Amino acid sequence: MKTYLVTGGAGFIGANFVRFMLGKEDCKIVNVDALTYAGNLDNLTGLPQDRHIFVKADICDKNVIDELFQKYDFDRVIHFAAESHVDRSIEDPEVFVRTNVMGTMNLLNTAKKYWQDGDGYKKDKRYLQVSTDEVYGSLGETGYFTEKTPITPHSPYSASKAAADFLVLSYYDTFKMPVIVTRCSNNYGPYQFPEKLVPLMINNVLNLKPLPVYGDGKNVRDWLYVEDHVKAIDIAAENGRDGEVYNIGGHNEKYNIDIVKIIIETVAQMLPESDERKSKISNDLITYVADRKGHDLRYAIDPEKISSELGWKPETNFETGIKKTIKWYLENTEWIEKITSGEYQNYYSKMYANR
Repeated sequence: MKTYLVTGGAGFIGANFVRFMLGKEDCKIVNVDALTYAGNLDNLTGLPQDRHIFVKADICDKNVIDELFQKYDFDRVIHFAAESHVDRSIEDPEVFVRTNVMGTMNLLNTAKKYWQDGDGYKKDKRYLQVSTDEVYGSLGETGYFTEKTPITPHSPYSASKAAADFLVLSYYDTFKMPVIVTRCSNNYGPYQFPEKLVPLMINNVLNLKPLPVYGDGKNVRDWLYVEDHVKAIDIAAENGRDGEVYNIGGHNEKYNIDIVKIIIETVAQMLPESDERKSKISNDLITYVADRKGHDLRYAIDPEKISSELGWKPETNFETGIKKTIKWYLENTEWIEKITSGEYQNYYSKMYANR
């Protein structure tokens, strides 16, 4: 039985990965999450307690991480934990550097300490860094990000992730540590904290609130259903080559404004005829707001490398994925109500004030 250290496993992608792995095979997962605003223990309900161990801790805490490596003989480190929202990074870049760079450094140093065996490393150990296509910067109207695209981050968030990626890859070059970096396009699906575009729009539509769209809404993103992403991470962790980067994309490029309109139309279609909100949902809810600072025009990933080397391909087109996502939100209204209270509401009230 393999033992995994999963960081940030109470967050959106991390929780989906934990659920997928525990349902897929007989493994043990030690799940470390600081439970900041985006981490939620409700994302982990119903998991087998004998194979899922939750630890509330900061990945920058050297003592805690060392104790966990000493106690558990980790076979895999899957590192999701990160500050990840661009708007927040513009407001407070230092938090992003601390978590995303120094937290990664702590994990690398501790894994290296416990995995080294003489001049090499213990058999079948691997560290996988979950990163983002935002480290590549912005594309024009054509072309795709590949693993050889120059790193040109445009926000404090993407800069901190790029720095972390460079640290991870340097540990392969310098110490021959068994590491892999994956870089994904925009994820969507169940359990996503509603500061991101898709869950924010779903939640606002359901509450008949304005739908804030940056600029003219013509920024393009490549959308990846979260279950497809976690499957790719599992494949890369098992079969990828040490020291390599693998891009993970969904082949689902769309304008942000089109995403918003699809959500409006799909929510209206999926609500029962008896729901009084159904007739009030329309494109009139869209509100254009001042554009984000340093807003990248277009992201699009070429996943040819992971497809040709490891056999992974996205299985879910956007039309199918968005229906599955909206269905989950409609069936989990209590989760939405709980997670959209307090800190979230205060943040967005301030963010969109006077726009």
